[in-house]
Amino acid sequence: MLFILLGVLVLHLIILILLIVSTAASTWSVGDTGSTDLWYNCKTASDGYHCKPASSDDWIQAVQALMILSVLFCFCSLIAFLYQLFRLVKGGRFFFTAIFQILASVFVMCGAIIYTVMRPDNHTEFGYAYVLAWVAFPLSLISGLIYIVLRKKE
Repeated sequence: MLFILLGVLVLHLIILILLIVSTAASTWSVGDTGSTDLWYNCKTASDGYHCKPASSDDWIQAVQALMILSVLFCFCSLIAFLYQLFRLVKGGRFFFTAIFQILASVFVMCGAIIYTVMRPDNHTEFGYAYVLAWVAFPLSLISGLIYIVLRKKE
């Protein structure tokens, strides 16, 4: 049982790291002249590398909010798991943790879908931060489902 709990904890930490990196990294779209992320649009010009804030469109603000919410819910889920690990009665399930983790999964999925549909330049390729967000989605969903099935044993 200790190995299962340790494995679930490591999976949760990996998901949290993936979400933080995908939210903060500067490569959601990559083109010939620069990169775009949730926060900045960076271009390479003859006089150097210049970054300006991301557009103030509603869709990019929605993606920003959803990605931040996914990080917060994943972190709250980790705290809830650690709390329930020591306070939950024997035989109890980690429902509270599972709800937070599944919500984090839904938020990251919605954010990535909105970015996919509304990205400003269709001539660019998706960057690694975008891919990390899509990798974090099924992992957090699986983690949430594991928390629903998992029971605390002595």
